[in-house]
Amino acid sequence: MPPMKIVVLVSGGGTNLQAIIDGINNGTVRNCKITGVISNNRNAYALERARNHHLPAAIVSPKDFESREEFHQRLCEQIVEMNPDLIVTSGFLVRIPENVLAKYAGRIINIHPALIPSFCGVGYYGIKVHEKALERGVKITGATVHFVDEGMDTGPILLQKAVEVLAGDTPELLQKRVMEQAEWVILPQAIDLIANRGIS
Repeated sequence: MPPMKIVVLVSGGGTNLQAIIDGINNGTVRNCKITGVISNNRNAYALERARNHHLPAAIVSPKDFESREEFHQRLCEQIVEMNPDLIVTSGFLVRIPENVLAKYAGRIINIHPALIPSFCGVGYYGIKVHEKALERGVKITGATVHFVDEGMDTGPILLQKAVEVLAGDTPELLQKRVMEQAEWVILPQAIDLIANRGIS
């Protein structure tokens, strides 16, 4: 069976991209290869990670196009060129356009830094998620891998992992713990599941 081809969409540091790369390299993510990394942000450190591991990388930024429609068209074309079996969005701060959703229905997953349905939807991304969790006073948070649909964080849940909120946590400390204990664990697990058990 040929390896499942993955394209990763990123906007920032790419720590989850690194977790996938490490999983493939150490054998915990089996029968997979990354065929491309796409960022909407030309300054994303994730692009450096891609270069360091000799992975094809592309920048498709809305700033480079006259209209949102042109950007969406080019994003779709770039994804098609990289020929993925699975698209992984990881801190990708662009809503997935309808043309991509239609072409890759049931083949796009996202990692969200909270236990959906808590702290998700419009405006809940990055450090903001952890700020809101601490404001609310929750004792348990975590991360969720889910399929991407037309909504915002509304697709079917694939995996979740809980993380304890500790006394004295700041948003930054909580974000780091959720990454280390949940995100970097369940995103590679989810990809391995899809590649080897045909979960869909």
